[in-house]
Amino acid sequence: MANKRDLKKDINYVLGDIIEAVYVWEYSNTDKDNKKSEAIIDEAIATFDELIVKVNAKNVEDKKAHFKAINNELETKGKALIEKINKLG
Repeated sequence: MANKRDLKKDINYVLGDIIEAVYVWEYSNTDKDNKKSEAIIDEAIATFDELIVKVNAKNVEDKKAHFKAINNELETKGKALIEKINKLG
């Protein structure tokens, strides 16, 4: 299992790429309303904050299982955000 530093990097890269994809969509679709795309960015930032708090939790008994659960949550939430980007008009 990845260590704490690698997990933090993964969270940063995945959610950063999602935010970048939203910015690219906004740039390519200047004629469309940005409310939904801005909501995706806000959700990505909130997800980032939530996952980093979980990574930094000190009172964890089984770190390997804890980090694996965080990694799975990142994957699930990342896929959901990507689906929302794909559904943007």
